[in-house]
Amino acid sequence: MTQRRQLLPFAALSASYFAHIGFFNPYLPLWLKDMGLGLFAISLLTSVQAATRLFAPYGWGALSDHTGERVKLLRYGATGALLCSVGLWFDFGLWWLAAVLLLMFTHTSSMMSLSEAAMAHLVSQGGAFDARRYGRVRVWGSLGFLVTVMAAGVWFEHFGMQHFPAWTVLTLLCVTASTWALPDLKEAVALPHEKVSVLPVLRQRQVQWFFAALFFHVLSHMGIYVFFSLYLDSVGYSKTMIGLLWAVSVGLEIGWFYTQSRWLPRLSLTAWLVVCALAMVLRLGLTASSASVLGLLLLAQALHALTFAAHHTVCIALLSHHFPGRLRGRGQALYTVIGYGFPGVLGGLAGGAISVHYGLSAVYWVCLAMSVLATGCAWRVWRGQHPANS
Repeated sequence: MTQRRQLLPFAALSASYFAHIGFFNPYLPLWLKDMGLGLFAISLLTSVQAATRLFAPYGWGALSDHTGERVKLLRYGATGALLCSVGLWFDFGLWWLAAVLLLMFTHTSSMMSLSEAAMAHLVSQGGAFDARRYGRVRVWGSLGFLVTVMAAGVWFEHFGMQHFPAWTVLTLLCVTASTWALPDLKEAVALPHEKVSVLPVLRQRQVQWFFAALFFHVLSHMGIYVFFSLYLDSVGYSKTMIGLLWAVSVGLEIGWFYTQSRWLPRLSLTAWLVVCALAMVLRLGLTASSASVLGLLLLAQALHALTFAAHHTVCIALLSHHFPGRLRGRGQALYTVIGYGFPGVLGGLAGGAISVHYGLSAVYWVCLAMSVLATGCAWRVWRGQHPANS
């Protein structure tokens, strides 16, 4: 019961953080479009979030490993992001907006990796990753996302995009409040002779293939994360319908997180990695070829339960295995940098250039190719664990 009470504030942080993401990421491109910006400028600005994930998460993660003050760093990051978000109310041009987003994302880009590291011992059972306990916390993030992605879609449809900065400030205020509700935990700090290097882990072939699979899998998602709302808008869907299509994917995500302890034991973690990659191939194929067919697009969005939710849990479990103890903060940070930093920058900028020259649908065919590469890398991870079956 005590452990459950300790998990409740982390559930609140997950709910508030993903409530912020639930409106911000899907509708930021539409807000920028409403301001009169072109596709390449939009892709540049949406890539700022990914750019901060190249340096901020590992910096915050290393600092948290060194000081043990993960919760205090979470509070500082949330408060800093809240103060920076006020700058979105002022229109001083493209570079001002880029600077505001850069500062804001520098403070928020590591929040989930710090939170995952801070609660790692609470979602373990006998030293092993507990999918059921983790799912019960993470499902609140999906619920937060679901509420705001639908509510914001209806709001922006009826009142326009001009309230986007106010939504940003209010949701980040909730995030900040939730960080101050976290238990003020401090982990033991290693003495100089106890410092653990991350390099021996990174030299392991299994870990290298895992990060390669992660990179290409998330890179293939950039068509969804960055361009999906713009793509649907170009096809002719309303903002309410765009919000509904996002909500379908998150609804299935919630179902997975809540019941994942029932499904995950049926396959090894590395086998699930392959299944998730194959599901992404199917999802992108449907999105690229049949976006105007609502039934097929709904099917593609339903696959989010595998392509994101199952994939995320599997990755967190594998990270817990490869980066235990005092490597935890840096392991989570590497997950963010390799999984969301580099793919986000590359996907955002390349996707912007591709969409300008060849149209938004071309982005999804390129992402489909990336998902095939992710499947190949995931298979190498599985084969490394099952050499007798190769």
